Amino acid sequence: MVVKDKERKEERLSIVKIGGNIVDDPELLESFLCDFHRLEGRKLLVHGGGVMASKMAVELGIETKMIQGRRITDADTLKLVTMVYAGWINKNMVASLQKIGCNAIGLSGADGNTIPALRRSPVPVDYGFVGDPDPEKVNAHFISQLIEAGITPVFCAITHDGNGSLLNTNADTIAYSVATALSKIYETSLYYCFEKEGVLMDMTDPDSLIRTMNREECEVYRQQGVIADGMIPKLDNSFRAIEKGVKEVIILHAKNLLLKKGTVLVENQPGSKQKQHPGTL
Repeated sequence: MVVKDKERKEERLSIVKIGGNIVDDPELLESFLCDFHRLEGRKLLVHGGGVMASKMAVELGIETKMIQGRRITDADTLKLVTMVYAGWINKNMVASLQKIGCNAIGLSGADGNTIPALRRSPVPVDYGFVGDPDPEKVNAHFISQLIEAGITPVFCAITHDGNGSLLNTNADTIAYSVATALSKIYETSLYYCFEKEGVLMDMTDPDSLIRTMNREECEVYRQQGVIADGMIPKLDNSFRAIEKGVKEVIILHAKNLLLKKGTVLVENQPGSKQKQHPGTL
C-alpha cells in the first residue's frame, strides 16, 4: 500500500550536511559516517567538498576566487567541482556507507530532477555557473520514495538549470532547500556538521560555544564580526529553514552528531532579548 505524504508527516527525518574539512580527513570521515549510519530513523546526507576542490584547482593551475564564503565558478571550475563533488567524493562516500550496511545512493540535483536551480544573476556579483535552488521546486516526492524504499540519498553540491547546464551550488543551501521541501512530508531536523563545536564567540576557543541563537542575536554577532565568511550563508539558510517549517536546526562538530551538541538555532520570541552569555550553560 502506498502511504500518502500527509500520512507520514509525524515520521522523523534527519538531514545532515557535512563540510569539506571533514570530507577531506579520512579518519574523521570514517567516524562520522559510522555515526550517521547509527542515526535512528530516516536520514539523508548532503556533502560539500570545497577543500579538495581548492587543492585540485591549485594543482591544475585554476585560480580559486571566493566572495563571502561562496566560490566563483567559471567554466573550468565547473568541470573541476563536478568531477570532485559528483564523482570521487560522492561515490567514495556511498561506497563507505555500503561497507557499513547503509544502503545509500549518490545523487546530484540533476538526477531525477531532484534539485533544479536558477543560475544566479550576474548583478551585483557575477558568480558564474552558480545555482540557487527553490525549495518549492525540489522533487520531494521522488526523494521520499527513495527514503521509504530504505535507500539513503547522498547529495553532492551540484544542481542543474533544466536547460542542460550543471550548476555549482552551496551545499548548505542544498541542505536547507531539501530540508524545507521534505518538512512538508516529515518532521524534519537539519544538522550542519563541520570541524568546529558550533558557532563560537572566538574561533580559536572551542569553549566559547554559543549554545542557542535566534535571528536577532545572529545579526548582533554579525555586526560585531563574530559571524563572518562561510558562517553567514550557513546561518541565513538555517533561520530560513526554521521559518519555513523545519523543526530544528543544530550547527555542531561532526563528532557530536549523535549527541546533538552544538549551537541550537531557535525562532525569535516577541520582545526577545539575549538571555544567556555565549559559552555558558
